[in-house]
Parts: sequence; C-alpha cells; structure tokens
Amino acid sequence: MVLNGGNFAGLVGVGKSHLAQALGHCAVRQGIDVLFSSCAQLCASLNAARATGAYERKLSTLARVSLLIIDDFGLKPLRPPADEDLHDLIAERYEQASTIVTSNLDFKEWDQALPNNRLLAQASIDRLRHNAYCIELEGRSLRNPKVAPTGASARVANGSKSTHS
Repeated sequence: MVLNGGNFAGLVGVGKSHLAQALGHCAVRQGIDVLFSSCAQLCASLNAARATGAYERKLSTLARVSLLIIDDFGLKPLRPPADEDLHDLIAERYEQASTIVTSNLDFKEWDQALPNNRLLAQASIDRLRHNAYCIELEGRSLRNPKVAPTGASARVANGSKSTHS
C-alpha cells in the first residue's frame, strides 16, 4: 500500500524531523520497512555507490524501501551529480513507495535546493508534492538552551573559582 507521503516545511527547531521520525516509528511498529536519512547522507551514499559501480543496485534498493524519510532537504544546495541522483531516486519511487521530506525552506523555495537545473528541480519537486500532504510548521524553536544553575556550581562551570572550602 502506498501512503503517498508528506512534506514538512518550517523554520529550524519547530519539530519537522521529530514528527517525521515519529511517523517512521509508527510505520515500523506496523511492519513497514522504513529508512531515515539526511538528504546529504542519501546523496553521498548514491555517489559512493557510483564510485564502486553499484549505483543501479543502490538506487533499486532505495526505491524499494516502503517509507523513505529524507531529512533536511535543501539545507545545502545540491550540485551535480547529487541533484540528478536525488531526482533519479524520486522518479523511481514516484507512485510506487511513500516518501516524507523535511525542509527548512518554504515550499515555494524548494527549487533552490537544486539550483543548477531548474527543469530537474521542477520535475523532482512536482513528484514529491503530487498527492502528498504538505504541512508547514510554524513557531519558535523547541531547542531552548538550558538555564545554568545558580550558586557556586554555576560560577565553577563558567570558569570562576569558588571560594568555598
């Protein structure tokens, strides 16, 4: 069964990856094969496979994963051949398997992730968004810094010497 997929966009720290991982965990508990990878790691693995002559096998393996979660799409612009590799993977999975994508880019900015070939970007993004749930998360970062404790332990942690014996 193909679940189509979903796309989560929003600012840093609003919970996109956390939500995608939670959906992945739910899928695993239902017996669905899931792979979670950053976009950069995914493209690096395809590039490494190309270098060893195993590109087609790697692409075929990734295309068959029931749910592929691609984290941090567009965090760094993809250069050739990574942009072509990602397109090949998306095209192979299109309407065959579910894909979830997280991105800090607003949906209308997704073409910036593939800046060297606008046509390739449009084709890839069109497939990613077709029949997918597109959810934009808003709000402040959930990664709040911890407040330092007060007292002598805080002075020591900050490099100050404690005068307590």
